Amino acid sequence: MDKKLFSLKILLTGAAGFIGFHLAECLLKEGYEVVGFDAVNDYYEPGLKWNRLKILGVYENIVDGELVHSVIYPSFRFIRMKLEDEEGIMRLFEREHFDIVVNLAAQAGVGHSIKFPHTYVKSNIAGFLNILEACRSHPVKHLVYASSSSVYGLNTQLPFSTAQRVDHPISMYAASKKSNELMAHTYSHLFGIPTTGLRFFSVYGPWGRPDMALFLFTKAIKKGEPIDVFNNGNMERDFTYISDIVDGINIVMKNPPQPDDKWQTETADMASSSAPYRVFNIGNNQPVKLMSFIEEIENQLDKKAVLNLLPMQPGDVLATFSDISPLQKLGFQPKIDYKKGIFEFVKWYNSYYQ
Repeated sequence: MDKKLFSLKILLTGAAGFIGFHLAECLLKEGYEVVGFDAVNDYYEPGLKWNRLKILGVYENIVDGELVHSVIYPSFRFIRMKLEDEEGIMRLFEREHFDIVVNLAAQAGVGHSIKFPHTYVKSNIAGFLNILEACRSHPVKHLVYASSSSVYGLNTQLPFSTAQRVDHPISMYAASKKSNELMAHTYSHLFGIPTTGLRFFSVYGPWGRPDMALFLFTKAIKKGEPIDVFNNGNMERDFTYISDIVDGINIVMKNPPQPDDKWQTETADMASSSAPYRVFNIGNNQPVKLMSFIEEIENQLDKKAVLNLLPMQPGDVLATFSDISPLQKLGFQPKIDYKKGIFEFVKWYNSYYQ
Protein backbone atom coordinates (compact mmCIF):
# COMPACT_ATOMS: atom_id res chain seq x y z
CA MET A 1 0.00 0.00 0.00
CA ASP A 2 1.30 3.45 -0.94
CA LYS A 3 1.94 5.30 2.35
CA LYS A 4 1.35 8.59 0.52
CA LEU A 5 -2.35 7.71 0.43
CA PHE A 6 -2.64 8.35 4.15
CA SER A 7 -1.62 12.00 3.72
CA LEU A 8 -4.63 12.61 1.48
CA LYS A 9 -7.58 14.73 2.56
CA ILE A 10 -10.96 13.05 2.03
CA LEU A 11 -14.40 14.65 1.85
CA LEU A 12 -16.99 12.12 2.97
CA THR A 13 -20.58 13.21 2.41
CA GLY A 14 -23.32 11.34 4.23
CA ALA A 15 -20.99 10.88 7.21
CA ALA A 16 -23.90 10.61 9.66
CA GLY A 17 -25.57 7.97 7.52
CA PHE A 18 -25.35 4.21 7.95
CA ILE A 19 -22.59 3.49 5.41
CA GLY A 20 -20.91 6.87 5.82
CA PHE A 21 -20.52 6.50 9.58
CA HIS A 22 -18.89 3.07 9.28
CA LEU A 23 -16.60 4.25 6.48
CA ALA A 24 -15.61 7.37 8.44
CA GLU A 25 -14.69 5.28 11.48
CA CYS A 26 -12.61 2.94 9.32
CA LEU A 27 -10.75 5.75 7.53
CA LEU A 28 -10.04 7.62 10.76
CA LYS A 29 -8.66 4.51 12.43
CA GLU A 30 -6.41 4.06 9.41
CA GLY A 31 -5.08 7.59 9.87
CA TYR A 32 -6.66 9.56 7.04
CA GLU A 33 -7.67 13.21 7.32
CA VAL A 34 -11.44 13.27 6.84
CA VAL A 35 -13.99 16.06 6.56
CA GLY A 36 -17.46 14.65 7.23
CA PHE A 37 -20.48 16.29 5.61
CA ASP A 38 -24.15 15.62 6.35
CA ALA A 39 -27.46 17.50 6.52
CA VAL A 40 -28.65 15.31 9.42
CA ASN A 41 -32.20 15.52 8.05
CA ASP A 42 -35.30 13.89 9.49
CA TYR A 43 -35.94 11.25 6.80
CA TYR A 44 -35.51 8.86 9.73
CA GLU A 45 -34.77 9.31 13.42
CA PRO A 46 -32.16 12.11 13.65
CA GLY A 47 -31.16 10.87 17.11
CA LEU A 48 -29.67 7.75 15.52
CA LYS A 49 -27.57 9.93 13.22
CA TRP A 50 -26.36 12.12 16.08
CA ASN A 51 -25.44 9.05 18.11
CA ARG A 52 -23.35 7.78 15.22
CA LEU A 53 -21.62 11.15 15.09
CA LYS A 54 -20.97 11.02 18.83
CA ILE A 55 -18.87 7.91 18.28
CA LEU A 56 -16.85 10.00 15.83
CA GLY A 57 -16.48 12.74 18.46
CA VAL A 58 -19.06 15.19 17.12
CA TYR A 59 -22.05 16.37 19.16
CA GLU A 60 -25.46 17.97 18.57
CA ASN A 61 -26.52 21.60 18.12
CA ILE A 62 -24.22 22.23 15.18
CA VAL A 63 -25.15 25.30 13.14
CA ASP A 64 -25.53 24.76 9.39
CA GLY A 65 -22.26 25.55 7.65
CA GLU A 66 -20.19 25.35 10.84
CA LEU A 67 -17.05 23.20 10.61
CA VAL A 68 -16.41 21.53 13.96
CA HIS A 69 -13.50 19.45 15.23
CA SER A 70 -13.93 15.95 16.64
CA VAL A 71 -13.08 15.55 20.32
CA ILE A 72 -11.95 11.96 19.67
CA TYR A 73 -10.21 11.94 16.28
CA PRO A 74 -7.75 14.83 15.68
CA SER A 75 -7.94 14.19 11.91
CA PHE A 76 -11.75 14.49 11.71
CA ARG A 77 -13.87 17.58 11.21
CA PHE A 78 -17.58 17.73 10.48
CA ILE A 79 -19.78 20.23 8.66
CA ARG A 80 -23.56 20.24 8.66
CA MET A 81 -24.63 21.09 5.13
CA LYS A 82 -27.07 20.05 2.40
CA LEU A 83 -26.07 18.82 -1.03
CA GLU A 84 -28.40 21.49 -2.40
CA ASP A 85 -26.21 24.27 -0.95
CA GLU A 86 -24.34 25.13 -4.13
CA GLU A 87 -22.45 28.13 -2.78
CA GLY A 88 -21.59 26.47 0.52
CA ILE A 89 -20.16 23.40 -1.23
CA MET A 90 -18.07 25.53 -3.57
CA ARG A 91 -16.66 27.51 -0.63
CA LEU A 92 -15.87 24.27 1.21
CA PHE A 93 -13.92 22.88 -1.79
CA GLU A 94 -12.12 26.19 -2.30
CA ARG A 95 -11.01 26.26 1.33
CA GLU A 96 -10.12 22.60 1.89
CA HIS A 97 -8.53 21.40 -1.39
CA PHE A 98 -9.72 17.80 -1.17
CA ASP A 99 -7.78 14.96 -2.77
CA ILE A 100 -10.59 12.38 -2.75
CA VAL A 101 -14.36 12.81 -2.51
CA VAL A 102 -16.62 9.96 -1.41
CA ASN A 103 -20.19 11.09 -2.02
CA LEU A 104 -22.59 8.89 -0.04
CA ALA A 105 -25.08 11.65 0.81
CA ALA A 106 -28.45 11.18 -0.90
CA GLN A 107 -32.14 10.98 -0.30
CA ALA A 108 -32.68 7.25 0.19
CA GLY A 109 -35.74 5.01 -0.03
CA VAL A 110 -37.46 3.40 -3.00
CA GLY A 111 -41.02 3.72 -1.69
CA HIS A 112 -40.46 7.25 -0.42
CA SER A 113 -39.32 8.32 -3.90
CA ILE A 114 -42.68 7.34 -5.40
CA LYS A 115 -44.50 9.65 -2.98
CA PHE A 116 -41.99 12.53 -2.94
CA PRO A 117 -40.18 12.59 -6.31
CA HIS A 118 -39.18 16.27 -6.14
CA THR A 119 -37.05 15.57 -3.07
CA TYR A 120 -34.98 13.09 -5.06
CA VAL A 121 -34.40 15.49 -7.92
CA LYS A 122 -33.25 18.22 -5.52
CA SER A 123 -30.93 16.06 -3.44
CA ASN A 124 -29.78 13.23 -5.67
CA ILE A 125 -29.58 15.03 -9.01
CA ALA A 126 -29.17 18.76 -8.35
CA GLY A 127 -27.13 17.98 -5.24
CA PHE A 128 -24.83 15.62 -7.11
CA LEU A 129 -24.38 18.26 -9.80
CA ASN A 130 -23.07 20.59 -7.11
CA ILE A 131 -20.46 17.99 -6.12
CA LEU A 132 -19.45 17.48 -9.75
CA GLU A 133 -19.13 21.21 -10.36
CA ALA A 134 -17.01 21.60 -7.23
CA CYS A 135 -14.74 18.77 -8.40
CA ARG A 136 -14.49 20.50 -11.77
CA SER A 137 -13.55 23.86 -10.27
CA HIS A 138 -11.24 22.34 -7.65
CA PRO A 139 -9.87 19.14 -9.24
CA VAL A 140 -9.66 15.95 -7.17
CA LYS A 141 -7.75 12.73 -7.69
CA HIS A 142 -10.89 10.57 -7.45
CA LEU A 143 -14.63 11.01 -6.98
CA VAL A 144 -16.34 7.90 -5.61
CA TYR A 145 -20.14 8.06 -5.40
CA ALA A 146 -23.03 5.89 -4.29
CA SER A 147 -25.20 4.34 -6.94
CA SER A 148 -27.59 1.46 -6.19
CA SER A 149 -28.60 -2.04 -7.28
CA SER A 150 -32.03 -0.51 -7.91
CA VAL A 151 -30.74 0.81 -11.25
CA TYR A 152 -31.18 -2.71 -12.68
CA GLY A 153 -34.94 -2.13 -12.64
CA LEU A 154 -36.75 -4.45 -15.04
CA ASN A 155 -33.60 -6.50 -15.74
CA THR A 156 -34.25 -10.18 -15.05
CA GLN A 157 -30.94 -11.70 -16.13
CA LEU A 158 -29.13 -12.86 -13.00
CA PRO A 159 -26.60 -12.20 -11.66
CA PHE A 160 -26.82 -8.47 -12.32
CA SER A 161 -23.71 -7.43 -14.19
CA THR A 162 -22.32 -3.94 -14.71
CA ALA A 163 -21.86 -4.95 -18.35
CA GLN A 164 -25.66 -4.95 -18.75
CA ARG A 165 -27.67 -1.91 -19.79
CA VAL A 166 -29.75 -0.32 -17.06
CA ASP A 167 -32.25 1.72 -19.05
CA HIS A 168 -35.49 0.70 -17.33
CA PRO A 169 -35.59 1.88 -13.68
CA ILE A 170 -38.87 1.36 -11.81
CA SER A 171 -38.64 3.98 -9.07
CA MET A 172 -37.63 7.62 -8.92
CA TYR A 173 -34.84 6.65 -6.53
CA ALA A 174 -33.42 4.26 -9.14
CA ALA A 175 -33.80 6.87 -11.87
CA SER A 176 -31.88 9.40 -9.78
CA LYS A 177 -29.03 6.94 -9.26
CA LYS A 178 -28.91 6.08 -12.95
CA SER A 179 -28.78 9.83 -13.58
CA ASN A 180 -25.77 10.08 -11.26
CA GLU A 181 -23.89 7.53 -13.34
CA LEU A 182 -24.67 9.42 -16.57
CA MET A 183 -23.70 12.76 -15.04
CA ALA A 184 -20.45 11.32 -13.68
CA HIS A 185 -19.53 9.98 -17.10
CA THR A 186 -20.17 13.36 -18.67
CA TYR A 187 -17.79 15.08 -16.25
CA SER A 188 -15.20 12.32 -16.63
CA HIS A 189 -15.35 12.75 -20.40
CA LEU A 190 -15.41 16.54 -20.54
CA PHE A 191 -13.11 17.42 -17.65
CA GLY A 192 -11.07 14.28 -16.97
CA ILE A 193 -12.41 13.80 -13.43
CA PRO A 194 -11.80 10.16 -12.38
CA THR A 195 -15.19 8.89 -11.16
CA THR A 196 -16.31 5.54 -9.80
CA GLY A 197 -19.92 4.62 -9.11
CA LEU A 198 -20.78 1.90 -6.58
CA ARG A 199 -23.98 -0.10 -6.91
CA PHE A 200 -24.72 -1.22 -3.35
CA PHE A 201 -26.75 -4.38 -2.74
CA SER A 202 -29.06 -4.55 0.34
CA VAL A 203 -26.62 -3.25 2.94
CA TYR A 204 -27.31 -4.23 6.56
CA GLY A 205 -25.63 -4.38 9.95
CA PRO A 206 -25.26 -2.50 13.27
CA TRP A 207 -26.35 1.16 13.20
CA GLY A 208 -28.46 0.39 10.12
CA ARG A 209 -31.31 2.49 8.79
CA PRO A 210 -34.68 2.07 10.60
CA ASP A 211 -36.55 1.86 7.28
CA MET A 212 -34.64 -1.23 6.10
CA ALA A 213 -36.00 -4.76 6.33
CA LEU A 214 -33.73 -6.17 9.05
CA PHE A 215 -34.38 -3.21 11.36
CA LEU A 216 -38.15 -3.26 10.74
CA PHE A 217 -38.41 -7.03 11.18
CA THR A 218 -36.34 -7.11 14.38
CA LYS A 219 -38.29 -4.27 15.95
CA ALA A 220 -41.69 -5.77 15.10
CA ILE A 221 -40.84 -9.36 16.11
CA LYS A 222 -39.53 -8.20 19.50
CA LYS A 223 -42.78 -6.33 20.09
CA GLY A 224 -44.95 -9.20 18.86
CA GLU A 225 -46.25 -7.06 16.01
CA PRO A 226 -46.84 -8.36 12.45
CA ILE A 227 -44.20 -7.78 9.79
CA ASP A 228 -45.13 -6.88 6.20
CA VAL A 229 -43.78 -9.54 3.84
CA PHE A 230 -44.23 -8.54 0.21
CA ASN A 231 -44.89 -10.91 -2.69
CA ASN A 232 -45.85 -13.46 -0.03
CA GLY A 233 -42.17 -13.84 0.85
CA ASN A 234 -41.22 -15.11 -2.60
CA MET A 235 -38.20 -12.84 -2.95
CA GLU A 236 -34.41 -13.04 -2.81
CA ARG A 237 -31.92 -10.39 -1.82
CA ASP A 238 -28.14 -10.15 -2.04
CA PHE A 239 -27.81 -8.99 1.58
CA THR A 240 -24.37 -7.43 2.09
CA TYR A 241 -22.87 -6.81 5.52
CA ILE A 242 -21.62 -3.32 6.29
CA SER A 243 -17.98 -4.27 6.93
CA ASP A 244 -17.79 -5.86 3.48
CA ILE A 245 -19.23 -2.69 1.95
CA VAL A 246 -16.62 -0.57 3.74
CA ASP A 247 -13.85 -2.89 2.54
CA GLY A 248 -15.10 -2.49 -1.02
CA ILE A 249 -15.24 1.30 -0.85
CA ASN A 250 -11.77 1.38 0.66
CA ILE A 251 -10.37 -0.68 -2.20
CA VAL A 252 -12.12 1.38 -4.88
CA MET A 253 -11.12 4.70 -3.34
CA LYS A 254 -7.44 3.81 -3.72
CA ASN A 255 -7.82 2.67 -7.34
CA PRO A 256 -9.03 5.58 -9.49
CA PRO A 257 -10.08 4.57 -13.01
CA GLN A 258 -7.85 5.24 -15.97
CA PRO A 259 -8.95 6.24 -19.50
CA ASP A 260 -9.19 3.30 -21.89
CA ASP A 261 -8.14 4.39 -25.38
CA LYS A 262 -9.15 0.98 -26.75
CA TRP A 263 -12.76 1.33 -25.56
CA GLN A 264 -15.27 1.38 -28.43
CA THR A 265 -19.02 1.91 -28.35
CA GLU A 266 -19.61 -0.98 -30.75
CA THR A 267 -18.25 -3.52 -28.25
CA ALA A 268 -18.81 -1.42 -25.18
CA ASP A 269 -18.50 -2.53 -21.59
CA MET A 270 -21.21 -0.40 -19.99
CA ALA A 271 -19.17 -0.11 -16.78
CA SER A 272 -16.13 1.56 -18.34
CA SER A 273 -15.29 4.17 -20.94
CA SER A 274 -12.63 5.93 -22.94
CA ALA A 275 -12.88 8.47 -20.09
CA PRO A 276 -11.58 7.81 -16.53
CA TYR A 277 -14.92 6.33 -15.50
CA ARG A 278 -15.93 3.07 -13.81
CA VAL A 279 -18.96 1.43 -12.20
CA PHE A 280 -18.83 -1.56 -9.81
CA ASN A 281 -21.33 -3.77 -8.04
CA ILE A 282 -20.66 -4.22 -4.32
CA GLY A 283 -22.64 -7.19 -3.03
CA ASN A 284 -22.26 -10.47 -1.22
CA ASN A 285 -22.70 -12.53 -4.41
CA GLN A 286 -24.88 -14.93 -2.36
CA PRO A 287 -28.63 -14.20 -2.64
CA VAL A 288 -30.74 -15.25 0.35
CA LYS A 289 -34.41 -16.15 0.28
CA LEU A 290 -36.39 -13.59 2.24
CA MET A 291 -38.10 -16.27 4.33
CA SER A 292 -34.70 -17.75 5.26
CA PHE A 293 -33.60 -14.28 6.33
CA ILE A 294 -36.70 -13.91 8.52
CA GLU A 295 -36.21 -17.38 10.02
CA GLU A 296 -32.69 -16.45 11.09
CA ILE A 297 -33.97 -13.28 12.77
CA GLU A 298 -36.48 -15.49 14.62
CA ASN A 299 -33.64 -17.78 15.69
CA GLN A 300 -31.57 -14.90 17.02
CA LEU A 301 -34.53 -13.39 18.90
CA ASP A 302 -35.89 -16.79 19.97
CA LYS A 303 -39.32 -15.60 18.92
CA LYS A 304 -41.61 -16.34 15.98
CA ALA A 305 -42.67 -13.62 13.57
CA VAL A 306 -46.29 -12.77 12.82
CA LEU A 307 -46.36 -12.59 9.02
CA ASN A 308 -48.57 -10.15 7.13
CA LEU A 309 -48.30 -11.56 3.60
CA LEU A 310 -48.82 -8.90 0.93
CA PRO A 311 -48.54 -8.59 -2.88
CA MET A 312 -45.50 -7.03 -4.53
CA GLN A 313 -45.17 -3.33 -3.77
CA PRO A 314 -44.55 -0.73 -6.51
CA GLY A 315 -40.90 -0.15 -7.38
CA ASP A 316 -39.77 -3.50 -5.96
CA VAL A 317 -38.08 -6.43 -7.74
CA LEU A 318 -38.24 -10.20 -7.22
CA ALA A 319 -34.54 -10.82 -6.78
CA THR A 320 -31.14 -9.16 -6.60
CA PHE A 321 -27.87 -10.97 -7.23
CA SER A 322 -24.58 -9.15 -7.79
CA ASP A 323 -21.84 -10.13 -10.20
CA ILE A 324 -18.81 -8.79 -8.32
CA SER A 325 -16.10 -10.35 -10.51
CA PRO A 326 -14.72 -6.97 -11.74
CA LEU A 327 -14.28 -5.76 -8.16
CA GLN A 328 -12.78 -9.09 -7.11
CA LYS A 329 -9.97 -8.40 -9.57
CA LEU A 330 -9.02 -5.46 -7.33
CA GLY A 331 -8.94 -7.74 -4.29
CA PHE A 332 -12.48 -7.45 -2.95
CA GLN A 333 -14.00 -10.53 -1.32
CA PRO A 334 -17.07 -10.47 0.98
CA LYS A 335 -16.47 -12.30 4.26
CA ILE A 336 -19.68 -12.15 6.33
CA ASP A 337 -22.62 -14.49 5.67
CA TYR A 338 -26.16 -13.48 6.56
CA LYS A 339 -26.38 -15.56 9.76
CA LYS A 340 -23.29 -13.94 11.22
CA GLY A 341 -24.50 -10.54 10.03
CA ILE A 342 -27.94 -10.92 11.62
CA PHE A 343 -26.30 -12.05 14.86
CA GLU A 344 -24.18 -8.88 14.95
CA PHE A 345 -27.16 -6.65 14.16
CA VAL A 346 -29.43 -8.19 16.80
CA LYS A 347 -26.64 -7.89 19.39
CA TRP A 348 -26.28 -4.19 18.56
CA TYR A 349 -30.06 -3.62 18.47
CA ASN A 350 -30.59 -5.18 21.90
CA SER A 351 -27.77 -3.09 23.34
CA TYR A 352 -28.84 0.19 21.71
CA TYR A 353 -32.53 -0.11 22.57
CA GLN A 354 -32.17 -1.81 25.97
